[in-house]
This record gives sequence, structure tokens and C-alpha cells, in this order.
Amino acid sequence: MSHHHHHHHNQSGKNLKLAFFLNLGFTILEFFGGIYVNSIAIMSDAVHDLGDSLSLGTAWYLDKKSKKGADEKYSFGYKRFSLLGALINSIVLIAGSVYVISEAIERLFDPQPSDAQGMIVFAIVGVLVNGFAAWKLSGGTSLNEKAVSWHLLEDVLGWVAVLIVAIVLNFTDNQYLDPALSLLITLYILYNVILRLKETLYIFLQGVPKEIKPEKIKKDILKINNIDSLHHMHVWSLEGEHHVFTSHIKLKNITDFQELLEVKKQIKEVLKAYHFDHYTIETELDNESCELLTSEEHEHDEDHSHDHH
Repeated sequence: MSHHHHHHHNQSGKNLKLAFFLNLGFTILEFFGGIYVNSIAIMSDAVHDLGDSLSLGTAWYLDKKSKKGADEKYSFGYKRFSLLGALINSIVLIAGSVYVISEAIERLFDPQPSDAQGMIVFAIVGVLVNGFAAWKLSGGTSLNEKAVSWHLLEDVLGWVAVLIVAIVLNFTDNQYLDPALSLLITLYILYNVILRLKETLYIFLQGVPKEIKPEKIKKDILKINNIDSLHHMHVWSLEGEHHVFTSHIKLKNITDFQELLEVKKQIKEVLKAYHFDHYTIETELDNESCELLTSEEHEHDEDHSHDHH
């Protein structure tokens, strides 16, 4: 399992790197192209692609960083750094989108002709480049890769739309189509960015991962014999994939060390189903169990634990 994981992880870095360079080169080409063919839709895609290039760059950099193990400074390791990438991205894309919207609205009031043939050429290249990059990252499991492949998929759709508009412009000279399309693309980008931003902030604020139901875990743990109650139960996520669980568990009727070990084993069985990256369980004996241990048993217990050490 760990071997497979490791291999996949190196792969994610390579894929992100490739997608980053592809995208960056293409974004530069696009900015000049958009000005050249006078198309605000292509410009809006360029802003979008710039956002992607940045996210790919940060994703690739943070992907490397997030694989560093725990150290003195970050005892959980660097996994949360990928959240930072997602956050920076969202902010850049929102800023870019706001810029494009203002440009497009200006164009709606003051329409200008675009070079339809040039747009067709660009759109075809756009579909191919982004399609290839999206396909390379589509198998990714990290939130980072998922976010990025989503971006790229949106780009492909954006380019398909530009292509359709360019073909239509070839036949009719409707100067409102281009800015109208750019508004649609941008609003769609914004909608998704805001959704993702909410998800990122939720994890940042240590929200309980969506797929985990703390009440269910609690019920399953309370079914175990000798468990009286639990408190201080916390579930959170490092970056959306690796989760952490901690709890204090109050025991009852524990008469010997063996029973305690048995209870711990059963708790771990319950937690195994959830693939937690870390879990910490603090067990507290009740007074009853202390009373049950006569002084003789107590000494025996002490000897027992010494043998173990």
C-alpha cells in the first residue's frame, strides 16, 4: 500500500510540473493572441489560464513541500501547505475574473469586431493543450490535483465555447457574442472558485470532514463492553484527505490489564474503518475499577507491567 502511494505521489509532482509549463507557455501566447484577434473571450480565457498557471505552479511547489515529513516546526508534516495553494489560487482567480467582467461589460456598451479566423485557430489549440493537461491530471487523488484538473476541464469547455462563437462569427458579424461569452465563462469560473474557497476554508477552520459522521463513531465506540462514555472527541482533516481523531474515553468495570488492552484493540478496530492518519485515545479508569483491584491484585498488576517493560 505505502509503496503504491509513494509511486502515485511522485507521479502527481511530475504531472503538475508538465501541466504547469504547458499552461504557462500557452497563457503567454494567449494574451498576445487575444489582443491580436481583438477577442475579449480569449482574453478572459487568458486570465483564467493565468490563474491555472499560478495554481499549477503553487500546486506543484506545494506538492513537493507537502511530502516532507513531520519536523520540529510542523509536527503533522507539510500536508496543510496544499490548502494554502488552494487558497492563493482562489484569490487570484477571483481578482482575474473581476477584471475580465469589467472589460466585458465595457465591450457590451462599445462593441468591437474580432478576427473570427484567428479565434478558431486559437480555440483549437486551446482545446488540445488544456485537454491534454486535464487528462494527465484527471487520475489525481489529492485535493490539489483535483482542483487543478477541474480548472483545466473548465478551460476545455471555455475553449469549446470560444470555438463555437468563432465559427458563428465567421457567418454573422454579431459583435455582442464575444463579450457575452466572456461574461458567461467568467461567471462560471467565479461560481466554482467560490465553492472551492468555501471547502478550503472549512478545512482550514478544522471542520469535520464531510464523509465522517462523529455521531456514528461515538455510537460504535459506546457499543464496546466496558466503555462508559466519551468526551473531548475531535475529528478534523489535515488537507481534505488525511484525517485526525482524538478522544478521551471513560472506562467501567475494568478488573485487569488484559481487559484494558482488549478495549483499546476494539476501539482501534472501529477507527480502522475510517482511515485516520493519526489517532490519539486517552483512557480514563473509573473509581469502581480502582476499588475492584485489591491491594494484592494491585501489586500483581504492578509486577505484571514491570515484566512488560
